[in-house]
Amino acid sequence: MSTPYTAFPNRLRQQLKAGERLIGCWLSLGSPITTEVVGVAGFDWLLLDSEHAPNDVLSLIPQLMALKDSASAPVVRPPWNDTVLIKRLLDAGCYNFLIPFVETAEQARSAVAATRYPPQGVRGVSVSQRGNRYGSVSDYLQQANEQITLVVQIESRAGVAAAAEIAAVEGIDGLFIGPADLAAAYGHLGNSAHPEVQQATVQVHEAARAAGKATGILATVEADARRYLDMGMSFVAVGSDLGLLRMHSQALCDKYRDPGRKPIASQY
Repeated sequence: MSTPYTAFPNRLRQQLKAGERLIGCWLSLGSPITTEVVGVAGFDWLLLDSEHAPNDVLSLIPQLMALKDSASAPVVRPPWNDTVLIKRLLDAGCYNFLIPFVETAEQARSAVAATRYPPQGVRGVSVSQRGNRYGSVSDYLQQANEQITLVVQIESRAGVAAAAEIAAVEGIDGLFIGPADLAAAYGHLGNSAHPEVQQATVQVHEAARAAGKATGILATVEADARRYLDMGMSFVAVGSDLGLLRMHSQALCDKYRDPGRKPIASQY
């Protein structure tokens, strides 16, 4: 029995366009178990990273499966703005994308084209793949172009300078600020709180807002996250699976370890 694709609208894209406040969490551990656990928490969206995490198509699919009963929408970050990589992720069942290191409107248009079937884009056609439930979705080809969420990441001086032009590209749903890379680009490596970096952050946010697009950022410090939310950013990641595991495991160990005893690296 075939199922109309229109029965499954992309809720995340609708929420972004409506300007809803969407809180997310970064997932870098590459584990479907970890992804499933975090998926129980109730975040609006979860970022499955394959740029700075050991993920590929085959490791992402079990994580997408792990989130099928979750209220959290999976967002995938490919390692690069590459048409072939994006095509494979689409066929694997990814609908929401965060594209890294976009610096120009032309690169933004390329990302849009990679996620759309012709004539709106250049996505290759497979009639039976996980994205269309192995050919069982009757109107997938007709509806898919309108069901893709596409957010592009601004993390360089060139990207900041072109933010208004990038935000104006049809098919771009939002701009996402990469604070660590932006700090490096402005000569303040490791210091995203530097006033020059913050000024660039505001510039990107204002460009997105002027175009009627969402702005997002990763902010693992609560004071930063709340400041960005108060500023009007609506697509904010407030933590990561790696950070939660690292910080809470350290805190638990420190709570019970004898004072003054230092950990010794294992011989194994």
